Amino acid sequence: MNILVFLVPVALALGIAALFAFMWSLKAGQYEDSEGAGYRILSDEDLPK
Repeated sequence: MNILVFLVPVALALGIAALFAFMWSLKAGQYEDSEGAGYRILSDEDLPK
């Protein structure tokens, strides 16, 4: 039971850190071009000529 005194704050801290990382990625524009990656796969620009 004493381990919960340690594990609960650690779990809360990790959850808050993950939330801040997700919010930072939203602010940095990581999810703005969701269709571009699919179109880049179909592109032939990287093939040798």
